[in-house]
Amino acid sequence: MACSLKDELLCSICLSIYQDPVSLGCEHYFCRRCITEHWVRQEAEGARGCLKKSYSALQAQLKYHLPREAFPDLPSGIALTLQVPLLGSDPGIVIEKLGTPHHCTDGDPEAERPRNLPKITLQCSHHRSWQALYIGAFYFQRELKEQLQALQDSEREHTEALQLLKRQLAETKSSTKSLRTTIGEAFERLHRLLRERQKAMLEELEADTARTLTDIEQKVQRYSQQLRKVQEGAQILQERLAETDRHTFLAGVASLSERLKGKIHETNLTYEDFPTSKYTGPLQYTIWKSLFQDIHPVPAALTLDPGTAHQRLILSDDCTIVAYGNLHPQPLQDSPKRFDVEVSVLGSEAFSGGVHYWEVVVAEKTQWVIGLAHEAASRKGSIQIQPSRGFYCIVMHDGNQYSACTEPWTRLNVRDKLDKVGVFLDYDQGLLIFYNADDMSWLYTFREKFPGKLCSYFSPGQSHANGKNVQPLRINTVRI
Repeated sequence: MACSLKDELLCSICLSIYQDPVSLGCEHYFCRRCITEHWVRQEAEGARGCLKKSYSALQAQLKYHLPREAFPDLPSGIALTLQVPLLGSDPGIVIEKLGTPHHCTDGDPEAERPRNLPKITLQCSHHRSWQALYIGAFYFQRELKEQLQALQDSEREHTEALQLLKRQLAETKSSTKSLRTTIGEAFERLHRLLRERQKAMLEELEADTARTLTDIEQKVQRYSQQLRKVQEGAQILQERLAETDRHTFLAGVASLSERLKGKIHETNLTYEDFPTSKYTGPLQYTIWKSLFQDIHPVPAALTLDPGTAHQRLILSDDCTIVAYGNLHPQPLQDSPKRFDVEVSVLGSEAFSGGVHYWEVVVAEKTQWVIGLAHEAASRKGSIQIQPSRGFYCIVMHDGNQYSACTEPWTRLNVRDKLDKVGVFLDYDQGLLIFYNADDMSWLYTFREKFPGKLCSYFSPGQSHANGKNVQPLRINTVRI
C-alpha cells in the first residue's frame, strides 16, 4: 500500500515527489519545471500534448481511494480520497459520502466530520492549508512497523538459535568431559588387564624357569655322582689290567666283580625342552584370546524366536540364520506374536537394562532391516518402521543405499558396501548405536528413553526369482 501511495506522488518525468505540481487539464500532473522544460524541447514540433501519452506505463491520475480497512472507526457510507489538486496546491484528503458528494463549508471546515476519526484533517480539494501528507506517513509507518515486526521475529529466531547453540556448546563440553572419562576408564581397564596378564605370564615364565633349572641341577648332581663312580670303576679295571703277574692277576679277578658293583651306570638322560614356544609364536593373538573372556560386551550369541517369524521366513536349526523362502508359506500357527505382513522376526531375548552388543552378517544382500523393536510393538498388518511405532532400525534399500528409519529417513554416509553390522545397546543410557563391524566405524545413533523391554529385530527382505537378495541374515557369534 505504501509503495502504491508513493507512486501516486511521483512526477512521471523526474520520478521524484512533485515540486510545484501543475495539471494540463487532463487530470495529469507534473512538476512545473519538468513539464516546462519538456515543452521547450518540443517547441520545434509546434505542439504541446499530454506527456502521459508517452508514459502509458505510469499511473494516469493522482487520485487514490484509501481502503476502509485502514480506518476501522470510519462510519459506514463515508469514503476518503487522497488527491493532488491543481496548480501548486498541497496534496490533500477529500471526504465523501458514498453515492452523494459531500462538501465542507468554508466557515466550518469540521462540519459533518465523522466521529472517532482521529488525527486526520478533512478538507475539500479547493482548500490549501491542511496536511494530507500525514496519510502518506501513516502508510509508510505501517510498512515500517511490518518491517520492524519481521526484524523482531528474526531477532527472536536468532536469539532462540543462539540459545540452542550455547546449550549445545555446554552439552558438548560436558559430554566431551564424560567421554574422556569413559575412554580413559575403557583403556585403563585394558591396560590393567594387560598388566595383569603380563604379570601372570612373567610369573608363569619364572615358575617354568625355576622348575626347569631345578630339574637340570638335580640331574647335574646325580650324573656327577655317577660319573665319579664310573671313573672309580675304570681306574680299578686299569689297575687290574696293568698287573703283570698272572697269579696275582687271576687272584684279583675273583674280587673284581664285587669291587665294580655300583660303579657302572647307563646314561639314560632324558632332556625336556624348555617351553619357549609357550612365550613366542603369535604372542599378541594368544594374549588377545586370553583377554577376550574378560572384555565386555563382546558379540553375543543371540538366537531368533521362531514364534515371531513371518510364515515365509526360514530359520536354521540353531535359530541364528534367517532367509526368505520363495516357496509357499509354511503351515505355521498364527498368534499375536507372529508378523503376518512384514517379513520379520525378533530375537528370543528381551532387554530391559544393561549393555549389549551383537553382530549381523549382511554380505551379498540388496535389502534388509536390522535394529530393535519394543516387545509390545504391533506385529500385524503393514507396519511403519519408525521410532514412534516402537522400531529403531537402519535399512539397506535399492541395492546400495543405507538409511536410518527416522521420520523422515536419514541417509547414512556409507562408502563401501557393508558385510557385517554391529549393534550396540546401552539401555540405561538410552543409546542404540550401529557400526560397520569390520572396522567399527560409526553408522548412526538413536537416543531414546526406552519405555519397556526391547527385542532385536531382523528382516532379510524379500528375495527375487532373478537371484537378488537370496542370501540370509546371520547372527555372527565369536567363539574363542
